[in-house]
Formats: sequence, structure tokens, C-alpha cells
Amino acid sequence: MNTSLKPLGNIHHAAYRCVDAEQTRWFYEDLLGLKLAAAFEEDIDFGENLGRNRHFLHMFFELGDGNYIAFFDEPGISKPEHFQRKDSFDMHLALETESLDSLRNWQEQLNAQGKTCLGPIDHGFVHSVYMYDPNGIQVEITCRAENSEAIMKQEAASARAALAAWTAKTRQQKEQVFGSERLDKRARR
Repeated sequence: MNTSLKPLGNIHHAAYRCVDAEQTRWFYEDLLGLKLAAAFEEDIDFGENLGRNRHFLHMFFELGDGNYIAFFDEPGISKPEHFQRKDSFDMHLALETESLDSLRNWQEQLNAQGKTCLGPIDHGFVHSVYMYDPNGIQVEITCRAENSEAIMKQEAASARAALAAWTAKTRQQKEQVFGSERLDKRARR
């Protein structure tokens, strides 16, 4: 890695496709309290050989730290299968609140508004409640456990060893499913 580059500092935005801009606005602004910060209607050729420009609305919702969650509403190319519920291991969005009491209050408020939030689940380093947004994306509201910093510091000390052990344990199974070429995507010089 080029050591003259400053480390990347934060996520400016994470972006997802949405079924409907207004329905998505309702969920993120009215239910979760995020401010609709921008909505740009755009026509762009991304060079994807679609034979036309992509026409879409690009919305941004502002988080408390000034970063954003963004959505693309593109009815001309979207399909129903894009919006089936995603397995949380494939995609989920975790938003942080400050305490376990706050987490429970969020859950109570959302449940009272007809949105079922499962949990809280104690993951050791965080506590979380889960629901789905209108686009099939699992949304998690989470808070750090009181000892979260100590847990993460302890885990950091053994993270590379845990990764190496996991790779050795699962490599053969993954090669059978994906092939070794798929698992070795590092740039070759």
C-alpha cells in the first residue's frame, strides 16, 4: 500500500436501489428521523452498454454524524427481484444509537408505529434490534455494549490469527464451490 496516502476517514454515503422514493423517504425520514438532505434527478451514461442514459432520482438522508445513506429510484431498469428481502449476511445497514435504553425506546416507538423490530439481541460487543425497510434491506439499530471498546481492543490483538485459522479451515470447501481462481483476486505484478 502507498504509505503517502492519508487513510480514508469515513463513509460519505452508502447507496442502495429503492422501489419508490416517497415510500423510502417515509421510512428513513418519518420513522427513523433522518433528514432528507438532497434529491437529485439525473441522466447519466455510466458506460454500462445499456444503450441509453440511466434516468433516476438520487436521494440522500443525513445521519447524525453528517454522513449519508443514499438511494437510487430508477423505475426504467428496476425489477421486482431487486427488492426481495436480502439475507442480513448479504446486506444490512446498522445505525447506532447511544445506549441500551435508547435502543429499547427506538424499538418501542417503531413497534407502536406498526413496524416490527425483533430483538434486542446481545452480540456481546453490541445490542441490536432488526427490521426491514421497504426495499428489502435489513436495518439494524444498535448500541455499543458498556465494554465494547475493551472487547474490540482484545479482538484486534488476535484478528489476523483468527482470519488465518478460518482461511485454513474453510479454503478447501470454498475452492470446491467457487474455484481457487475466484479466491485469489489480489493484483498480480
